[in-house]
Amino acid sequence: MSWLSNFVKPKISALIRKVDVKSNLWVKCPGCGTMIYHKDILETMNVCPTCDFYMKMNANDRINSIIDKGTIKNINIPDTIKDPLKFKDKKKYIDKLKESKIKTKLDDAIMVASGDIGGNKAVVAVLDFNFMGGSMGTAVGEGFITASEEAIKNNFPFIVFSSSGGARMQEGIFSLMQLPKTVLAVNKMKEEKIPYIVILTDPTTGGVSASFAMLGDITFAEPGALIGFAGPRVIQSTVRETLPEGFQRAEYLLDHGMLDLVTPRNKIRHELIKIIRMLLGLSPVVVGDLPKPPPDNSSKEAKENSK
Repeated sequence: MSWLSNFVKPKISALIRKVDVKSNLWVKCPGCGTMIYHKDILETMNVCPTCDFYMKMNANDRINSIIDKGTIKNINIPDTIKDPLKFKDKKKYIDKLKESKIKTKLDDAIMVASGDIGGNKAVVAVLDFNFMGGSMGTAVGEGFITASEEAIKNNFPFIVFSSSGGARMQEGIFSLMQLPKTVLAVNKMKEEKIPYIVILTDPTTGGVSASFAMLGDITFAEPGALIGFAGPRVIQSTVRETLPEGFQRAEYLLDHGMLDLVTPRNKIRHELIKIIRMLLGLSPVVVGDLPKPPPDNSSKEAKENSK
């Protein structure tokens, strides 16, 4: 009995002991509930292969999916006052910032980089919804302005991916001040003839939609993205009317002239390459192999005719 309890039982326990499994190996689709292996979801760029539901992309993955490999140069954002109002509700604002930094490995809700897109230089800014809902405070405003100044200085196109719930309430008036600041930055780029392209992703609402996100020379969106100022439930409770089906979604805005196009996530890079070349006055991109042109026999024919 002692042999069983002292030797066999511990061996069996060791074999059936729970194995530590990384919690991020599987992702549950919010749309259909399908469990997706993490490598599969990376291959589809965070789009569910079962129901085509568009999950959030973090800023780093977004930049890596757009800028040519080996050309990415991160652009530092100037330091700002982290908690100008010493804001506190259930938790201190400064503590929420620390938690978001650990979660996203970002200093704030914006990431800025420069690099090549199909061989053409550009500056790219991405709002990360995982950092406090992509809300715009002083750091995001400074990040946008820094990116626009970099684009102007180098005469590069400026591309923005927006994903935000709007202004950051914990910074109050300091957050709202970023709306006119970013609009002025856009106007400065227009004066300098800098191409400004905006890609709206789910969601783009509040102060971000009321400022730089809707001022692009070319504006397009991912399928199904929620785009607007107030949310549909707020509007419906205010006007007390049933809203049209698909109201404030990308496809609805495209049908009503608010967008230039709606593009699947895996085709955004290709569309950007075409648009950048068009705005820079370059020849269009040639996709695939074209048939060889017929031989030029004009000089040969001219010689024969002269005889």
